[in-house]
Amino acid sequence: MSIKLGRGARCLMVATLVTAMLGVAVAPPASGSTSVDSGRWLRVGVTDLHALGITGVQGLARDGVRDSYARAGTADLATGAPVPRDGYFRIGSNTKTFAAVVVLQLVGEGRLRLDDTVDRWLPGVVAGNGNDGRRITVRQLLQHTSGLYNYTRDLPGLSSAEGYARHRFDHYEPAELVALAMAHPPTFAPGTSWDYSNTNYILAGMLIERVTGRSWAAELRDRILRPLRLTETSTPGDRAYLPGPHARGYQQWEPGGPLDDTTLFNTTMAYTAGDLVSTPSDLVRFWQALQQGRLLAPAQLAEMRRTVLAETFQDYLPGARYGLGVMWAPNACGGYWSHGGDVPGMSTVNGATTDGRRVVVLSLTTQLAGDEAAMAVLRRADEIVADAVCGRPAG
Repeated sequence: MSIKLGRGARCLMVATLVTAMLGVAVAPPASGSTSVDSGRWLRVGVTDLHALGITGVQGLARDGVRDSYARAGTADLATGAPVPRDGYFRIGSNTKTFAAVVVLQLVGEGRLRLDDTVDRWLPGVVAGNGNDGRRITVRQLLQHTSGLYNYTRDLPGLSSAEGYARHRFDHYEPAELVALAMAHPPTFAPGTSWDYSNTNYILAGMLIERVTGRSWAAELRDRILRPLRLTETSTPGDRAYLPGPHARGYQQWEPGGPLDDTTLFNTTMAYTAGDLVSTPSDLVRFWQALQQGRLLAPAQLAEMRRTVLAETFQDYLPGARYGLGVMWAPNACGGYWSHGGDVPGMSTVNGATTDGRRVVVLSLTTQLAGDEAAMAVLRRADEIVADAVCGRPAG
């Protein structure tokens, strides 16, 4: 889930921190690998992110058949333990890409249409204060063009150390999260603008369950996790802890303030907007399969890649466009697909080429407060992704 602690860099980490214990590791080249040293770029990059204040960083880049892995920093400020290799982390809003895949698979099966209204499947759920589910389509939910208020702005567990401590174990039902958004008027009329709202993907999850009669977790397992053998990816439900091995997450609530351990967190407050736990190797496999057309039929993959300008991201991501659960980020070699994510103390940054040949996933286990610090991390992470997906040679 990309949590809007503030506008700007907190919305979405694309793809888009020097004194703690440092460890770096890179996998050896596989046979048939290219001459591009993506591993060198990854090693330098994760070390730079650590120097910017991120306590622990791990990254995995795939270039054809070659995998390069790097890590920097510490998994635990109390013990100084190194960041585990291919450790578990909360992927935040990268969950939205998984949810969009499930919805688009249902579209491909003829079980719903992208132009169906929300009210067609969830009558009366989007109503009040000018909100009207009869005017919002499934496509607009997945595309963030619905105009619905972002409910995470009203979650007390995301705004302060005190709020986190008091609410980190709270359980939420999806309908409760939507109700938080319905207490506010829409930010614009459906289809007239773009703004990132986690509310859209809570409703997408509710649609999945209404159409199939099964849980989000069951549909995810049978449609994506089992076919791709993503054995390290899961929906935790009310389980507030991470499986091992993992690095601990640290949240800075105020600029210059202390880093609070936020490893324990009940992600029912995120649901299909950001509840998944995974590892770099599983996420690389997912992104590669998605881009290579192994999860969606050509017609549905084309719909996913139909983008609109991500209007409220232009100040810090010029040219960024949003499709259905995926972001397009332009760069020097054309651009790449991605979907980052943030939860308290953890960020996910990734990128994949359109053909799926090159994929990179970064996990950062610190969330820094203050626009300057957050933007420095965002810019460096974006450079790392660009280096990986462009296949830039070491120089």
